[in-house]
Amino acid sequence: MFSTTEMSTTVVMKFGGTSVADAERIKHAAARIVAKRESGHRVIAVLSARGKTTDELIAMAEEVSPAPHPREMDMLLSTGERISCALCAMAINDLGHQALSLTGSQAGIVTDTSHTKARILDVRADRIMAALDEGKIVLVAGFQGVSTSRDVTTLGRGGSDTTAVALAAALGAEVCEIYTDVAGVFSADPRIVPSARKLPVVSFEEMLEMSASGAGVLQLRSVEYARNHGVRIHCRSSYDDGPGTVVVSEQDTLEQALVTAVTHSTGEARITLLGVPDEPGIAGRIFSALAEANVNVDMIIQNEPIADGRRADMSFTVPREDIRSARAALEPVVEEVGIGAIAMDEDMGKVSIIGAGMRSHPGVAAKVFNVLGDAGINIEMISTSPIKISCVISGDRVAEAVRGLHEAFELSGKETILLEDPFEGPR
Repeated sequence: MFSTTEMSTTVVMKFGGTSVADAERIKHAAARIVAKRESGHRVIAVLSARGKTTDELIAMAEEVSPAPHPREMDMLLSTGERISCALCAMAINDLGHQALSLTGSQAGIVTDTSHTKARILDVRADRIMAALDEGKIVLVAGFQGVSTSRDVTTLGRGGSDTTAVALAAALGAEVCEIYTDVAGVFSADPRIVPSARKLPVVSFEEMLEMSASGAGVLQLRSVEYARNHGVRIHCRSSYDDGPGTVVVSEQDTLEQALVTAVTHSTGEARITLLGVPDEPGIAGRIFSALAEANVNVDMIIQNEPIADGRRADMSFTVPREDIRSARAALEPVVEEVGIGAIAMDEDMGKVSIIGAGMRSHPGVAAKVFNVLGDAGINIEMISTSPIKISCVISGDRVAEAVRGLHEAFELSGKETILLEDPFEGPR
């Protein structure tokens, strides 16, 4: 056992659902946590719900209610992570170390009042610090917190990543290690592109675009939080000790690849409002209603009004899981302002290319469009940023598009160079 004075650095370790899916995997995670402690670190571990537990809890709710109340959904969904933490704490105790499991509220995770998609406002980590000072390993239930109105809240899909990063920021951790069933961040989904390469380093800016465009390794909010608070993230495998992918600030990378990765999403839905009055303030009312319903809008396109100059069509994309909330939010606006109709297409997908080097290289967009055009893939919507090009296409053509773009930009086998050791440079 180590005394608190012997432990100079703090490390946050986050384990995803597949990493704690059964008893053996929980014991394996416990062993890794103990090994980190025995190497001289103060350790906080954040755990997700086991395997498909969250999906099972959602299914239970839908068995008893066609539209479960968001507050009660948070009460239900928060139990999955608590189970994981309690079980892992038992395993750690059996390995001869003291472990303390905490709910999000007990750990001091304070959020706003938006149920099912809450945002962290503050981390009051006094109880965690006291436990660490006593030489304990602290296990925190991810994905959850307590709102300013003292209700249990959850942070949305992948929210355990954000819990881990927020704790790392609050505790001044050396690094936030995200353990998953993959070895790091890849140039494309290896299930679609077997030759996809693991990226040793990715900038925060690129990782933000990748997370927003469908890469499932890190939740978007966790990357935003890490960038804003200077937290180093190391994405690595739960099953081996090899290095993964380090997410660093842009100045810590020596080279900026033209294209770093191809990402995709098959969880897109397109909503089209037909016959929108072409008047000032209408768009503001439409998107304010969606914002109040906590629906995130991605791409937006509005066509030119028809000949009389008074009506237009407007299309935008939302996560498919939000389609019901979006319709409920829009229906009163449609009736109030006289929009003709709502059309919805839930079978859309999105493919994106991301690379910090795109800023200074012309012709990237032309190459993307030519690759998709040569494959006979129709582009429905386009969105760009200085380091990203995203195209909405038919959902059944996404895998083909990913493979074509990955090959066209020759992403297999390239290397990105780190300017310095990611764990020794400035935080």
